[in-house]
Amino acid sequence: MASKTLFQSIAGALAPKADTRNEAGGLAYQMTPRHALAQYAATGCLNHTYYATAEDQLQKILALCEKVPTDFIARTAIHCREKGFMKDVPALLCAVLAARDAERLELIFSRVINDAKMLRNFVQILRSGVTGRKSLGSLPKRLVRKWFENRSDEAVFRADVGQSPSMADIIKMVHPHPGSPSREALYGYLIGRAHQAEALPPLVREFEAWKLDPQGEPPDVPFQMLTALPLTTEQWLAIARRATWQTTRMNLNTFARHGVFTHSDVTRLIASRLRSEDQVRRARVFPYQLMAAYFNVGAEVPHEVKEALQDAMEIAVSNVPVVSGKVVVAPDVSGSMHSAVTGVRKGATSKIRCIDVAALVAAAFLRQNRDAEVLPFENNVVPVSLNPRDSVMTNAQKLASLPAGGTNCSAVLIDLNARKAKADLVIYVSDNESWMDTSIHGRFGGSPTRTMSEWNVFKQRNPNARLVCLDIQPYATTQAQEREDILNIGGFSDQVFEVIASFASGQLGPDHWVGEIENTAL
Repeated sequence: MASKTLFQSIAGALAPKADTRNEAGGLAYQMTPRHALAQYAATGCLNHTYYATAEDQLQKILALCEKVPTDFIARTAIHCREKGFMKDVPALLCAVLAARDAERLELIFSRVINDAKMLRNFVQILRSGVTGRKSLGSLPKRLVRKWFENRSDEAVFRADVGQSPSMADIIKMVHPHPGSPSREALYGYLIGRAHQAEALPPLVREFEAWKLDPQGEPPDVPFQMLTALPLTTEQWLAIARRATWQTTRMNLNTFARHGVFTHSDVTRLIASRLRSEDQVRRARVFPYQLMAAYFNVGAEVPHEVKEALQDAMEIAVSNVPVVSGKVVVAPDVSGSMHSAVTGVRKGATSKIRCIDVAALVAAAFLRQNRDAEVLPFENNVVPVSLNPRDSVMTNAQKLASLPAGGTNCSAVLIDLNARKAKADLVIYVSDNESWMDTSIHGRFGGSPTRTMSEWNVFKQRNPNARLVCLDIQPYATTQAQEREDILNIGGFSDQVFEVIASFASGQLGPDHWVGEIENTAL
C-alpha cells in the first residue's frame, strides 16, 4: 500500500513557492498592489505598529498608489470609508487623487469627505506636502467650498470642534462664499473677525447668550463646546438626556463623575439608548470600540449601563454568519498581537490590542455557531475551554488573557491534520506575521509557507473547505496565497463578517475582497 505520509508530503510540496519575507522575517506571499492597498486602507491608522513605523506605512501606501489605476484608488477610498468606517487612509487617498486625477476626486469627494473630521484630515494631509503639493489648488478649494455650501448654518457651527486645522483655518484657506447674511456673520464669528451679531444663526446667538449667563438648561450644541464650562448637575443631566449614541459611549465615566447616574430615570434612558439596535447601527460603531467602552467604565457606572454595552455588542456582531458545516476559528494570541490595534500615537494610543480584536471575532463566531471550534495559537495551539452560551465579552476576555509566545500560523492546521479533523471553514484572525514555522518541503525545489503546505494537506481530507485570513494590521503579505478557496481580508468593522458570509457560501466573484472593491460604483 502506498505511504499516506509520503503523498501527504507531496501534496504540501505542491503549494506555491513563497515569494517574499514578512515584516517579522518569515516566509510569506506578497499581496498584489491592489490587494495591499486595500489592506492598508482597511486597517491603517498611520500610527506606529509592532513591526512598522507610521512613516513606513505612509511611504508604502504612496508607492502602492503609483502601481494601481486611479479608478481603483477612488473605489478603495469609498469602500473603506462607507463600509470599513475608516478615516485616515481614505482621506490620504483623496489627497493622492487631488494630485493625480482631479476628475476621480470630484466623483468621490462628497462620499469620502462626509463630515468635519474627514474634512480636517483631507486638508491637513494635502497641506503637509506628502502627496506632492502643499497648496490646496483650485479644484480642492472648490470642493471644500462646496462642502460648506451643502451644509446648513447650524451644521457648520456644530462642525467647529477639533484643531489642526480648525474650521476657522479651513475657512481662511478656501474663502467660501456666504450665501446669506447669517452665513456671512457665521464665517466672521468663526474666524474671529467683525460680524453682525444680530445676523448670527439662532443657535449661535443662544450659545453666546448662555455663556454670558449660564443658567438653566445649556443650548443644544456639541458636547465639546460645553465641557470646559462650569456646569451644574442639572445641566449635566440635560446634556446626558440629549447626547448622541457615540457621545454617550465615549463619556460614561464623565457622566458618572458629574452625578448623572444618581438619577434612575436618566440611567434607564442611557441604558436604553446604548442597547437600541437602530442607534447602534446608525452609529457605525466598531465592535472593538464597544469592548473599549466596557473595559474602561469605572465602578461608578451602574451595572444596568454595563449590561447595555454588552447588549450593544451582541447587536454589533449579530451579522456574523451562521455557517453551514463545521467552523474552526483561530485567534492569534502571540506577542505581537499585544500591540495597540490602531497603532501607537503619542497621547492617543488605544487601550484595545490586536489580541482583543482577535478574541472578539472568535467569540462572536462561537456565539453564532455554537459547535464551532476555537483554537487560539502562538508557538502552538493553546488549549482553552469556552462556553458558547457565555456573552461575547466574557469569552473575548478569556481568550485575550491567554499566554503569549512567538507566531506560528501553521500551528492550527498542523493540529487539525494531526487529528485528521474535518471542517468546512477555517478562519484566522491575526497580523499574519508568522516567523516560527518554516517549510518542510525545501527539497522539492520550492519553499511554500508551512501554512500553505498544511492547507493543501487539509484540503485532501476536506476538498470543499475554505480558508479565511482576516488581517487586522496594515502589512502587505499573507501566509496563504489568494485563490478560489482562500480569502484574504482586512478590517475592523462588521462589514468583514458580510464578506466572510458571502465567501463561505460561494457567492463572491473573482478576486474575492478586491473584486468587491472593484465593483464599488463611482
